[in-house]
Amino acid sequence: MSSRFFIRGVAALALLLIAVFSHVPSSIAADGAFPFQPGEKMSFSFGWNLFPGGTGTMEVLPFTDVDGVEAYHFAMTAQSNSFIDLFYKVRDRYESYADIGMTHSLLYTERKKGSEERDITVTFDWGGEKVQYTNFGKSGKPISVLPGSFDPLSVYYAFRLIDLEVGKIIEIPVTDGKKSVMGRARVTKRETIIVDGMEFDTYRIQPYLEHFGGVFKKSKKAKLDIWLTADEKKIPVRVKVKVIIGSVTFEYIVPEDAEKGSSAS
Repeated sequence: MSSRFFIRGVAALALLLIAVFSHVPSSIAADGAFPFQPGEKMSFSFGWNLFPGGTGTMEVLPFTDVDGVEAYHFAMTAQSNSFIDLFYKVRDRYESYADIGMTHSLLYTERKKGSEERDITVTFDWGGEKVQYTNFGKSGKPISVLPGSFDPLSVYYAFRLIDLEVGKIIEIPVTDGKKSVMGRARVTKRETIIVDGMEFDTYRIQPYLEHFGGVFKKSKKAKLDIWLTADEKKIPVRVKVKVIIGSVTFEYIVPEDAEKGSSAS
């Protein structure tokens, strides 16, 4: 299997899968008591089997305006290390905008400037319940979007508004501009794990993979696990993808000033 899939799977798939499949009860979204605010920034490392691959960040930027609608502004980056750069260079940036009540996406972009270049914009027409995908100015055919849909990045922040418990089935509509689906995931267990030398109390979540293509369809025993801290912040401290080529793992980098037992900065 080529290094191309390894890096693209790491940077463009699994980091985004930190966020996948959630549901935001209207009672929570309406009260404004969100566990994230502008200024929050988290860092991650990723690798394939025993090989380190690079780093990524997720952050909440200052509030902004999208076509007259006040919005949250989220950003994520992914960068391969110097060794992986020899095979497939990644310098990716993803940005997402969601309404201030965190009920749906308003705009999503992807900018890739490594070995593969992309300039993707996904715009939402909520009046017509349509979404439009554009890459380097070339637009695809608009598709219908399910009400209340989030893009692959903002859905993670929406996920942090949910009360989790073992056995719970979680659903939400998600779109990347090319496909609009109802995603599902199950909270499988609560467990303590060690990440970056720190102990975390977490919920382990397994998204259902029926809507995933590519290597997931080619892997008979494909599996995706996401570990979120069992507190109000719900930080993704580990993501592990098992497919035909092996395991891709993403782990939270604990801030140097973090106190023992804390789960995020």
